[in-house]
Amino acid sequence: MNTTDPTNAAAPTGAKTPALQPWKTLADPMLLLIAACFFTPLFLSEGGVSNFAYCLIWTFAAIGLAAMWGFGGILSFGQTAFFGLAGYCYGVFTINFGDSPLSTWAGVLSGLLLCMALACMLGYMIFYGGIKDVFIGIVTLSVTLVFETFMAQTAGPQWAIGSARLNGFNGMSAMPSLSLPGMGADNILLEGNYFLFMVLVLLVIVYVVTKKLLGSVFGLTLEAIRENPHRAEMLGIDIRRYQLLIFIFGSTLAGLSGILYTVWGSYITPSSMGLTASAMPIIWVATGGRRSLAGAIIATVALLDLSQELVVYGSQYALVLMGLILLVVVMAMPAGLLPTLRDKLFKQ
Repeated sequence: MNTTDPTNAAAPTGAKTPALQPWKTLADPMLLLIAACFFTPLFLSEGGVSNFAYCLIWTFAAIGLAAMWGFGGILSFGQTAFFGLAGYCYGVFTINFGDSPLSTWAGVLSGLLLCMALACMLGYMIFYGGIKDVFIGIVTLSVTLVFETFMAQTAGPQWAIGSARLNGFNGMSAMPSLSLPGMGADNILLEGNYFLFMVLVLLVIVYVVTKKLLGSVFGLTLEAIRENPHRAEMLGIDIRRYQLLIFIFGSTLAGLSGILYTVWGSYITPSSMGLTASAMPIIWVATGGRRSLAGAIIATVALLDLSQELVVYGSQYALVLMGLILLVVVMAMPAGLLPTLRDKLFKQ
């Protein structure tokens, strides 16, 4: 008796996993746009390069949320919790073990592994505990606020891990930059233009890997679960396992953003994972299009840069504008601003 692979059964009839075509990957408009960003130091001041790198740092968290929300149907407010967790982990590790290339990159790895472990535990409780729909957002937001509240009260000298003091609401500071072994005695510090180039290289890798993952059988299965989880389960798919895996993937990308943010500013504070911060990735991804990785990247950079310009006149102006943008997008363009414009311009 022939059996049908439930994973293939979830895909649309006649659907096939696209073959790897390197020339199509290289011609991706988003990759071409990222490649053009390598020339931005020629036109930006030192402060402009730093600000641009800051905007790009958050794109990893946005890509992770787009993968979870747009393809897996999982709306998580926990991106900033993993952002902060990884940032603190990097700070604690590097303050205790030094600023050598091995120590700093080991700090990056430890932060990512810690995010994966926490996402695995939290995701297991959520998906195998039967929590669904809007309640996932409530649980992840609660975890984020609990983590922020806890870190904000770690101000005393007793709140230290080795040589690293957590410093409560003021946060940790003086974390070393990432570096590479140099030809001589000095290491190559990844600061300024070098840091921007590193972020862009990581963005290319993450974008390509995520796009290939979501375009594979795994991604098709996620879409089947998002559209009709009961039908997918009847076909024999373990929907909880797929949801857990994409939750771990997206949360780890948020952790990568947190590590890069800590390296960029040499500090991390509890406010980076507060209520306001946790809502920002939702606005960026909703605006760019939750099913569009390129849209999420572009919207994140554009809205962050706009917020940076407005915050000079008062942070409340940026928050009000972000709220208005979200309201307009949800009411008039639920698929997202960029996908809607693309459809109107390039489709009959």
